[in-house]
Amino acid sequence: MVRIFGDLGVHWVDADDVAREVVEPGTAGLAAIAEHFGREILQADGALDRAALRQRVFENPEERHWLERLLHPVIREELVRQLQSPDAPYSQPYVLLVSPLLLETDQHELVDRIVVVDVPEDIQIERTMARDDNSQAQVERIMAAQMARDERRSRADAVIDNNRPLQDVERQVCELHNRFLFEFR
Repeated sequence: MVRIFGDLGVHWVDADDVAREVVEPGTAGLAAIAEHFGREILQADGALDRAALRQRVFENPEERHWLERLLHPVIREELVRQLQSPDAPYSQPYVLLVSPLLLETDQHELVDRIVVVDVPEDIQIERTMARDDNSQAQVERIMAAQMARDERRSRADAVIDNNRPLQDVERQVCELHNRFLFEFR
């Protein structure tokens, strides 16, 4: 989805990329995670074993909350830095913040408009299982920790239906891009 905006010259900052950066080897985030969960949460090369961490935190809500309290402020700080960077290659009057937890965190305070990319839950489960190599049960636990689809849609300024043929999705993105060009000029 974001690649379509990118083809239109729109710059974006991806919260998932930032979330990976703040737990790279040598970071305070990774050190705190290893101290809390133990060294078995690390791969042999010292990198975070994301699958092991995902399993631990989505099986235990207290552990998930601990991890969120640790990482969400650090992620937000880096998002702000990237969004406000004078070196960012902004060629359009708006920038996208791509975040799967935009509405579940205070990241929504960083944006002027909320765009939800929507698919039915069964399709979301299917795509997530294929993308992340997770079991259906694990994906359902992850989704249960997120905002409900109807609430997410109700809080959106715009909804892109990502369960359509690519040509329809591209059309929706182009229409939204033109709207934003007008609104943010």
